[in-house]
Amino acid sequence: MTGGAGGSGWGPVPADARARRRCVAGPALALWLCLPFAPAGASAQDIVAIDDRDRSVQLAKPAQRIVSLAPHLTELLFAVGAGDRIVATVAHADFPAAAREIPRIGTATQLDLERLLAARPDLVIAWDSGNPRSPLERLERLGLTVYYSEPSDFAGIADDLRRLGRLTGSDDLAERTAQDFEDAINALRVRYSERPPVTLFYQVWDRPLMTVNDTHLIGEAIRLCGGRNIFGDLEALVPRPGKETVLASDPEAIVSGGPGEDRQDWLEPWAKWTSLTAVRRDNLFFIPPSLIQRHTPRIARGTRMLCEALETARSRRGPEAPP
Repeated sequence: MTGGAGGSGWGPVPADARARRRCVAGPALALWLCLPFAPAGASAQDIVAIDDRDRSVQLAKPAQRIVSLAPHLTELLFAVGAGDRIVATVAHADFPAAAREIPRIGTATQLDLERLLAARPDLVIAWDSGNPRSPLERLERLGLTVYYSEPSDFAGIADDLRRLGRLTGSDDLAERTAQDFEDAINALRVRYSERPPVTLFYQVWDRPLMTVNDTHLIGEAIRLCGGRNIFGDLEALVPRPGKETVLASDPEAIVSGGPGEDRQDWLEPWAKWTSLTAVRRDNLFFIPPSLIQRHTPRIARGTRMLCEALETARSRRGPEAPP
């Protein structure tokens, strides 16, 4: 370097000084670019978890500032004792109650990257199939550590609990939570999986009409309860059948999560189809959507409600009904 007496401005400006100038009063993105990053390979990474993309996610120490990009991911983090380290999340992250106080950075499908970067996370938990791909790739290019979550079955939920526990230094609590969840699911499987089958239609949405196939997590819950999903064999994970197809299949039960936690609106239109077996036998069942449609430990409660509903359907069979 030549010249440069103090802050006189003479001579070439060092790279670190140029960076500092760029950072002054800049937007969140510029501020993020100015945060100190250790060079790749500068220190040993001793916390490792394999995410649901089969990527190795590494941290030098347990995450302290976490951004969660889906309601179920926020719930998973609270379940392993890391909820107090979530510095930002998205709309509809409402469980437990403390989650409602966390700052929002948009929705799961429309992220505000400026606000996300301003939160200065050391770990971002992303929903692989639900978050837009381009912003996540941009975050990775900026050097953020991203863990992709996509628990597609009961085992996947338990796995994610354990991995998030590892990344947050909450291994013991995560292991207990995962084991309790697995025990609850196994108990339901032992009790209900060999019961006489009940044909059913599960309604995820009403306009357009949407359901699930057998490879969906809800499809797994249906099988565990001894149910037979009338659209289970379809290729699409979330099929969109016509109402006429449902009527022609004549399910023994219809189950819906409804548009809200205490609203059974979607069941009401089916009641007018009195020729349906599900209607004649009063087998229209509601389960709060957060208990059956979120990939969290609470799905054990929703699955138990589903099993109990199908057991009720079995009890309403007349002597002429199939076993």
